[in-house]
Amino acid sequence: MYCYARPSHAYWGYSAGLDFESKLFFKPDAAALLEKTFRKRGYVPETIAIGANTDPYQPIEKRLRITRSILETCLKFKHPVGLITKSASVTRDIDILSQMAELGLVRVSLSVTTLDRKLARAMEPRASTPQRRMEAIAQLSSAGIPVTMMTAPVIPGLTDREIETLLKSGAEAGARSASYVVLRLPLEIADLFREWLESERPDAAGKIMSLVRQTRGGKDYDATFHKRGRGEGPIAELIAQRFEKARRRYGLDGERQPLRTDLFEVPLETGAQMSLF
Repeated sequence: MYCYARPSHAYWGYSAGLDFESKLFFKPDAAALLEKTFRKRGYVPETIAIGANTDPYQPIEKRLRITRSILETCLKFKHPVGLITKSASVTRDIDILSQMAELGLVRVSLSVTTLDRKLARAMEPRASTPQRRMEAIAQLSSAGIPVTMMTAPVIPGLTDREIETLLKSGAEAGARSASYVVLRLPLEIADLFREWLESERPDAAGKIMSLVRQTRGGKDYDATFHKRGRGEGPIAELIAQRFEKARRRYGLDGERQPLRTDLFEVPLETGAQMSLF
């Protein structure tokens, strides 16, 4: 209910509510388009973030395999990738991800918002259960794939009490680093989230929204780039302090190594001949 990708549907003329939950956009030829871009003369590789808006492991990915085809293309060209997901389905691509990890080409950020299964079911009904996500972190880590434990979003008054427990569990599962995002409520999401709170947490809805506004200068949301992910004010500062202390306590504060771009190479196209010179 908190997903900041919901307004993307409104941008295309669909609703940020039911349409977001029932209609998906995808590019059948995404991998082919990506390869075409990689082959452009003068292309300079930079890490591609997959899943920065909506999750790349929707249930339909099992059939469409679009994310997998993109990863195959990135491995083929030795191009760096950062994956962000709430789905344990990412483990289906461990065969590709482990090869990329050996070359320093990939990092997976797995988002676990709460360990409370009942709350997760109400708030993230289509995502993998918290337990399955923790198991995915363990599987990825065991395969040598660097995993960042994401607490995204931290919801003041609702999930912030779990910060330390979440990071402890992530570290025990094998995560190498941790990050977080304070709840973001841009555009249509504020009203949708408020309605959800009043339905699911009627006794605490007012308090939670008050705390959220206290991280946004008294507003539902502040889109200022350097503030939108962390918020501001005493509540946001307390969250930041607690998170940083927990990161250090559980060994999740190591400096993340940048993914490699120097290995990028353009392979010969099928049927092409090497130059004699």
